[in-house]
Amino acid sequence: MDLERIMNKIKRHTPTVLGHEHFTKSAVLLPLVQKDDELHVLFEVRSENMRRQPGEICFPGGRIEAQDEDARAAAIRETTEELGISEKKISDVHPLDYLVTAFGMIVYSHAGLIITDEQFDPNPFEVEEIFTVPLSFFLKTKPEIYHVNLNVQPEEKFPFERIPGGENYDWRTSQIDEYFYHYNDKVIWGLTARILSHFVEMIR
Repeated sequence: MDLERIMNKIKRHTPTVLGHEHFTKSAVLLPLVQKDDELHVLFEVRSENMRRQPGEICFPGGRIEAQDEDARAAAIRETTEELGISEKKISDVHPLDYLVTAFGMIVYSHAGLIITDEQFDPNPFEVEEIFTVPLSFFLKTKPEIYHVNLNVQPEEKFPFERIPGGENYDWRTSQIDEYFYHYNDKVIWGLTARILSHFVEMIR
């Protein structure tokens, strides 16, 4: 391969997350609703029938599918499916920062407005209940932050003989910050709380 072809390939390349093709890609919507003359944030409680994270509090969202035009379209589609509302009731959907997790997932988060003059009809297979919290609560309340340590454990056949230090190699460890909000009897934590905290700091 000659130098000119190499340089052209570099010039045409659009940077993204290295290894992104192996990541699971999801999109979520942080829904804002007008209620009692005040902005609220809407949350879902995941159905106990769900295979992953049953009973946890989350935003509408899910995996980006091949038919989705982009992450924004996926977030809107998932919201309509989970809350049982029409797409025309969702407006002003804009991207927030995206999150690359330690578990091979890229989460594209968005914020948008839901017009609540249409009755919600949540999908019972995915949503146990929905509730809202005044946005003012989060503007006044800092999240609690706790740390989860991640340890490195190479597989049995790892070729230690090929790296300096061998089995005594000084692996770099990592830590996940887990965010928690408590509102009445609800515990909002994990990725949902992390996205929420980012949104609050952005608009503050």
